[in-house]
Amino acid sequence: MWSSARAWQDLLPSEVNLKRLIPLASLLLLSCSTPRLKDLPTSTAYDIAIRGGTIYDGSGGAPHTGDVAIIGDRIVAVGKFDGRAKVDIDATGKAVAPGFINMLSWANESLIADGRGLSDLKQGVTLEVMGEGSSMGPWNAEMIALETVRQGDIKYPITWTTLGGFLEALETRGIGPNVASMIGAETARTYVLGEGDVDPDPKQLGAMRRLVVQAMEEGALGVGTSLIYAPGSYAETDELVALASEAGRCGGLYVSHMRYESDRLLDGVDELIEISRRSGAPGEIWHLKAAGKNNWGKLDAAIARIEAARASGLRISANMYTYIAGSTGFDAAMPPWVQAGGREAWIARLKDPATRAKVIAEIRDPKAPYENLYRHAGAEGTTMVGFRTEALKPLTGRTLADYAKEKGVSPEDAMIDLVIADGSRVQVVYFLMSEDNVRRQTALPWMTFGSDAAALAPEGVFLKSSTHPRAYGNFARVLGKYVREEKALTLPEAVRRLAALPAHNLGLRDRGLIKAGYHADVVVFDPAMVGDHATYDSPRQYSTGVSEVVVNGVLSLRGGEPTGALGGKVVRGRGWKGWEDGGCRRSAKAWTW
Repeated sequence: MWSSARAWQDLLPSEVNLKRLIPLASLLLLSCSTPRLKDLPTSTAYDIAIRGGTIYDGSGGAPHTGDVAIIGDRIVAVGKFDGRAKVDIDATGKAVAPGFINMLSWANESLIADGRGLSDLKQGVTLEVMGEGSSMGPWNAEMIALETVRQGDIKYPITWTTLGGFLEALETRGIGPNVASMIGAETARTYVLGEGDVDPDPKQLGAMRRLVVQAMEEGALGVGTSLIYAPGSYAETDELVALASEAGRCGGLYVSHMRYESDRLLDGVDELIEISRRSGAPGEIWHLKAAGKNNWGKLDAAIARIEAARASGLRISANMYTYIAGSTGFDAAMPPWVQAGGREAWIARLKDPATRAKVIAEIRDPKAPYENLYRHAGAEGTTMVGFRTEALKPLTGRTLADYAKEKGVSPEDAMIDLVIADGSRVQVVYFLMSEDNVRRQTALPWMTFGSDAAALAPEGVFLKSSTHPRAYGNFARVLGKYVREEKALTLPEAVRRLAALPAHNLGLRDRGLIKAGYHADVVVFDPAMVGDHATYDSPRQYSTGVSEVVVNGVLSLRGGEPTGALGGKVVRGRGWKGWEDGGCRRSAKAWTW
């Protein structure tokens, strides 16, 4: 129920006119007292009515058969009614659910190239959450120059300097899904310190903290880290606590690609819990995994640490992708020291024979003091999927082992040669995880889902590089493989953790449920048919089984095909100064979590 003028004003979509105000108001008053509406005025005209579906409202409770009515960008009724609609959708025999939230998206550049976001839209995703370590702002002039030079297949002018400016630019261009972002801790660090391996002095740390506050007041959801990659890996725990404290007092959370996911997995979990405890901000683990066969047995202990922290009163949660392979670059194989100063300095050092020899020795050293994902995948378990230079693109899809054998060099020499030749980290797929662990993680009640991938389409610029199948299948795979086939979790529970739970963890307003008054982000799918088709050998295959997707009241997918209508908007966090009660507070304790 809405108890203030501000809440009532927020409820109304901007396009609703006075002629429609009275019937809309009457519906909302009815919805406050009756969760499943009956006998609604037949004279009411809806924009969209989804009729006869099995409604999984996101709460995790039992589904019920009913209708969903939409006016403007809001759900106005849930239940049984006969009102007229401009668009009627027959959902008989299908599930009707709140739109899914991609908790870890790399759609920041792909939406510039193609705003539709089809690989995710066709799976029912209505919100892309970005900002794993680095974010698309704030950027200074030097950062903008470097970002422009380093662009890969997708070329674009950078016309913004702030994170809020980037998100607004996406919305202005037109996008299918909603978008939101963390501010990258690495981005704030680079803005103040550059890309070197240095620690901030108190004045510099203060400047970094102010950048976090600025982004939070622009609508960021929290601060994100990615601690295996330079320069983010140079940040020590105290620095991260300082930045997370600012996110927490602005109503946001601390989200991390942990410093360790393999041999020292438990140390990585402990650091995240410590940062959450000391900062007061909720902590979320991006793509929780136990990487490397020797570490698969550590998942139990990692789960136990998380659940102990939750039992103590801390808000610790995690997300995952539903595959046994990850995807990153050869930078995740090499020591952080060689990467200090940025990509260009890294490549220059690799050209020095003595440095090259030292790097190869550390890559091979099982006791080297950094996270080396390549060592756990091996050359046979490393597939190359993305190059910047046209000359190297024919290598796409080959394993590092195969390429090294062809060249008559060691795999370590081959990866260094490729980084130098391509002028990039080279995108690869590393096979690292256990299927048993993946299945077990899907059943955890505090686990949500993120693709860790861009939102793509099998056309245009996206054909220049390959990808990981998670870009086309992560969410449908939850519903098809792990719900229907393996019964690792129930369908009501899966919908809760695809929609309501992430919305709650992120502190979103009026999203994540099929509920009158909530934003009209809705997905209709066939539980008996939904599934993924993308494979490692052929990843550019859309998932099927999702027939309709509504984003902010805009029907973006109908009959499984895009309509061309783009309803995506910027979704902002609790610290956004545009809210009547927004802005940062004294500490995280001033917020209700």
